[in-house]
This record gives sequence, C-alpha cells and structure tokens, in this order.
Amino acid sequence: MDVIRDLSGPVPGSARSVLTVGMYDGVHLGHRTVIAQVRERAAASGARSVVVTFDRHPMSIVRPGSEPRLLTNLDQRLELLGSTGVDATAVVSFDDAQSHETAPAFVERVIVGALRAEAVIVGSDFHFGHMRQGNVTLLREMGDRHGFTTEPVRLVPRADGVDEPVSSTAIRRALAGGEVDTANRMLGRPHEVRGTVIDGDKRGRTIGFPTANVAVPEGMCIPADGVYAAVYRRPDGTEHPCAVNIGRRPTFYNDAQHSLIEAHLLDFAADIYGEAAAVQFLAFLRSEKRFAGLDELKAQLVLDIEHARNAVLARRGRL
Repeated sequence: MDVIRDLSGPVPGSARSVLTVGMYDGVHLGHRTVIAQVRERAAASGARSVVVTFDRHPMSIVRPGSEPRLLTNLDQRLELLGSTGVDATAVVSFDDAQSHETAPAFVERVIVGALRAEAVIVGSDFHFGHMRQGNVTLLREMGDRHGFTTEPVRLVPRADGVDEPVSSTAIRRALAGGEVDTANRMLGRPHEVRGTVIDGDKRGRTIGFPTANVAVPEGMCIPADGVYAAVYRRPDGTEHPCAVNIGRRPTFYNDAQHSLIEAHLLDFAADIYGEAAAVQFLAFLRSEKRFAGLDELKAQLVLDIEHARNAVLARRGRL
C-alpha cells in the first residue's frame, strides 16, 4: 500500500481514484465494509482505491481535551488499512489551518485536485470540513460539477443484537466496561495496545510472578481496570500468552495516581526491558481487588494464570 502525504497538487499516476474519507480509528468491521466497496468499485473501472485519513483526531485541534481516546495510533492504522488491500492511504495533516478549511475547499483541494476522484464512498452519516458542514448532499452537489459520484453506505449493524451500528464509539464504550469480547467482535480482531516495557517496582518478581510494565502513550484507549487473558507480541513477531493486570494495585498502594498495564508472560524468562510491546486482549477474567495478604494474592495469581492460559487457547484464532 502506498502512503500519500503530499496533497498539495495532483498525486503522481494516471489513474483516477475511488476513495473514502474518515478517521478510520480502529479499522473495524464497519470501516472494512466501506473499504471493500471502494476496492470493488475501483477494480471495476481500473481506478486507484484510496482511503483518506488524518494524522491525529480532528477534535484534538478543534476542541483540545474533548477528543476520544484512540483505538489505534497512526502506525497501527496504516498497518491495518494496508491489510485491507487498498491501493493507497492519503494522510491529511490536521492542524489549525486544516481545522478552518471549508468542506467545499477540502473537496476541491484533496478529492478533486490531488486524488482526481471518480467516486467517493462514505458512510451515510458522514460529515467533514469546518464546523462539520460537509455531508453526503454537499458531496453529490460538488460531484455533479467536478465529475465524481457519491455513494453513501449504510452503517453495519452490530451482530450481537444491540440496536446500533458498529462504530469506534461503541468499541470504546465496550472497552471502558472491560467488555473486550464485545469490542473484539466489532473490531473483527483482538484489541491491541502498544507501548514500551519500562522499569517498575519489581514487586512481582519478588513474589515469583514477574511482570512486564507496558507504558502506553497518553490518549490511547485501554480496557477498564481488571485482569485479562491476552497475548504479548515482541518486536521479532513472537507471541506469548499472558495474564494482564490493569489497575492501581490496591493490595500494595492506597492512592496510586494512575493505572498500570502489567503483563505476566507465561513460561517466559527473558529480559525485555526497553523493548516495544504489543498486547492483544482476548478475555476479561476478573475485576481488580484488594487482597488480605501476599499468600491470598499469590493463590489468586496462580488461578489467574491458569484461567488466562485456558482462555488464550480457547479464543486464539476465532477472530
């Protein structure tokens, strides 16, 4: 997949584009349905299939502090978009100037001028441009003038009977409740967070249960506090089942300022401090709790590890 970052003029290449526009955070099943239609339409006419996305969430510029926590960082998003088979992703740098660009100006600059669209395929509720004034109606009006069609796509309903479409918002809500099974069904894969293994207080090592403390960048969406079955992926691609505790460790601390992600890798004993880590959450095991003492805690950790091992074996490969 080509990554296009310069949209100041026509993108090199003779083919016109069939494209879609959006944040595409998470690249969930709803997103993939739209992208599949983009690819199908492009293949039928010999056009280039393109996803137009943004390097950061627009709300981080428009109303700082109100932006949602991200399901994927930009690198993850590009990897996932590449896995869809789309020909190219155009990354729009969203800054203060971009936040004031009107919807018609965005169409003329990006959709028409840079990407030479012959068709634009978006969700039926799509809005864009300054003050979100652009929509499907505007796209159709401008398409009539500039020679592209606009094809709205109905939102994909959730498969679990809940009366709402698959969306990044619904996935974030599920993760906030620790419902990783629900989130994973909408994503079509396990939710993954990435970070760096940092030094901790090494308390787990002293009680026989060493953990990798994974520091995740601020603003990323992590599941609710609790214990989870997960898979830890190292930079070389090797994967290890793990039991992950997210929380403030109430057995040891009364007033921890923030939650930590601590992954105990099963049957593993290498030094991984400083390495990049990816943790895929497969199942919620239990809520975090305060234990009366170390013996009670250690007995529970033995159970957590057994339950995590069984859950990983049961769930891996399902999604």
